Amino acid sequence: MIIIAGHLRVAATDRDRYLTAVRDVAAQARRAPGCLDFVQSADPIDPERINIYERWEDDEPLMAFRGSGDEATGEPSPPELLGAEVAKYRISSVESP
Repeated sequence: MIIIAGHLRVAATDRDRYLTAVRDVAAQARRAPGCLDFVQSADPIDPERINIYERWEDDEPLMAFRGSGDEATGEPSPPELLGAEVAKYRISSVESP
């Protein structure tokens, strides 16, 4: 299992515009083969932060989705990122909490 997690930073005044520009990405990902979960969401504390969480069966469907983007979505372009801290984690086992 692959988990992509971390956060992006945008100007606080641009966060809603960013989330609007990428709103269809989650729906597309969740329909993609091998996607177990996908969300980009506003952080409840930091107005510049967008939390990222993705869970995939393995690398193959993740990379297939990454290469499948449709640039002509009709959505506005997202604003410029101020920073990003996102990592890919390989999970070898899963347990109940």
